Amino acid sequence: MNRLAPPPPMAAETLQSAVDWAISSRRSVRAFLPTPVSHAELISILEVARYAASGMNIQPWQVHVVTGAAKQRLSARMRAAFDDPQQMSAMDEPYAYYPREWVEPYVGRRREVGYGLYGLLGIAKGDKQRMHEQHARNLQFFDAPVGLFITIDRLMERGSFIDCGMFMQSIMVAARARGLDTCPQAVFTTFHRLIAHELAITEDQTFVCGMSLGHADPSRPENALVSDRIPVTSFTRFHHAAPAQDSMP
Repeated sequence: MNRLAPPPPMAAETLQSAVDWAISSRRSVRAFLPTPVSHAELISILEVARYAASGMNIQPWQVHVVTGAAKQRLSARMRAAFDDPQQMSAMDEPYAYYPREWVEPYVGRRREVGYGLYGLLGIAKGDKQRMHEQHARNLQFFDAPVGLFITIDRLMERGSFIDCGMFMQSIMVAARARGLDTCPQAVFTTFHRLIAHELAITEDQTFVCGMSLGHADPSRPENALVSDRIPVTSFTRFHHAAPAQDSMP
């Protein structure tokens, strides 16, 4: 691919619309069809995603793809651990993805997604068994035919997590451009040691995140969930004037 080449011949507004659609239509899909995703399609997506930005072009990501029997075996092992309180008590995480203490507005946004999902599925508040079963579907990759795990070298610092986030977003947008859907899943961090053992991931690698990839099942109620986004004015400040001299440190 010639990265300095002009865009493909099409109207500028058509190109913009296609890119905007791929980004804005990306969402977390939680039920997939068994329709397979070919090896060629996966390579095509990763070929595009590898152009994601990274600090000093270090490209810190490593990708582990599971399909078929390997994915089924891994899912079974994680589910067995998830159903065993003793095993779960021994689990740890390679890093803290979520805050230890939730405050507004983040707790409200989190609850909105949870209530929306469980409402669509008809899971009542306090129904621990059905909540457990729904949570366990994460470990089955929501029936997606493809699972991906992203790791980085253990010596890397926080900046490489930013790089991996941009890389993962590139995967998800490239998948949308090909009519596929995804679900990035931090839940896999809890099972990082089990995953590393199953996939022979060496100890010099830190687990970052997992992802399900495939064709969304439009018949499933959970896929009707479309989470809202706050407006640009809520998170953006424009600074037009230089700060007063007396405000400088």
